[in-house]
Amino acid sequence: MHPILKDRRTLAVYLLAWLAPGLMLATLLAITVKASWSGAICFSLPAMLVYAFMSLSAWYVCRAFPLPGTDIAKTLSSLFIAALLSSALWLLACYGWASALEWMEPGLAPRESYPDSLPLLASFGIGLFLIAAAVHYLIESLQSARRTERNALELQVLARDAELKALRAQIDPHFLFNSLNSISALTSTDSAAARTMTLMLADFLRMSMNYGALEMIRLEQEIALVQHFLDIEKVRFGSRLVVRTEIGEGTLSAQVPPLLLQPLVENAVNHGIAQLPDGGLLLLRTERDGKSLRLIIRNPVDPRRIKPRGEGMGLQIVRQRLERLYGVESSMDVQDTGGEFVVVLTLPHHGS
Repeated sequence: MHPILKDRRTLAVYLLAWLAPGLMLATLLAITVKASWSGAICFSLPAMLVYAFMSLSAWYVCRAFPLPGTDIAKTLSSLFIAALLSSALWLLACYGWASALEWMEPGLAPRESYPDSLPLLASFGIGLFLIAAAVHYLIESLQSARRTERNALELQVLARDAELKALRAQIDPHFLFNSLNSISALTSTDSAAARTMTLMLADFLRMSMNYGALEMIRLEQEIALVQHFLDIEKVRFGSRLVVRTEIGEGTLSAQVPPLLLQPLVENAVNHGIAQLPDGGLLLLRTERDGKSLRLIIRNPVDPRRIKPRGEGMGLQIVRQRLERLYGVESSMDVQDTGGEFVVVLTLPHHGS
């Protein structure tokens, strides 16, 4: 729907603004074609009211030919053609209104003087349409700026949600209990390993909080965070958790949103490896395909499990973050074959 027609107050202000060109047209008609002031006003103000609504069509022309990304010559020619057509239709409406005034009040706005006013009315119509187009371009620019600001705010909220979710998983009672229980068991058998495990847990929590506060980090840093998480989980799962990382050439320097992979790896461990008596292999692969970066997480799942309806919160947050950051340039493909779960993230490769 047209933005001006959405709100009554905006429409009222818009129509009031057309009083100025209406009075100007009345003045010019009174001077150039020697029309009476009363006749000029009775003709001009209703005519301007009609053209105010006709000029709303400029918004659709502006949307069809947006300034960014459209050839300026093509845009100007399209606007000028639309102005000519709109002005021509308005001239017909003006002739009809002049005829109606002559019928209602002979001599008030003589129809015989209409041909003499055609050049003035035509130039007025073309000029006002082009001005209306400029105003609509300004409105579209302001709306675009608001949409960008709103998307940025939504992205910040989503990023914060992802950070909080990751932190909740990291400080989850079960996660901490299992980690601390492993540390406790190691203290009696291998004190050095217990100390190492404690340091790993501290490093993981510190890295998560530090990276979560940033807008972008290197993929190398994100993988390091994931590796810390997996190292801690290996203490709990032992040989049941096998991790293989395949790093594609030129991918580690890519800029990615922080905590992008962590919730996906967490899902792979908790809903895949942990549910299998013999565990399995968790594969993390990075690939570069021209200007695109592809991140792949593959893990086995129990084929007898009951598949959840829709996507979990972690997958939803990752998908929404990619959409807000990269739009159609990104995608998240989820494949569940019954015995294997694969998540493929594709996003622009930014970085050296």
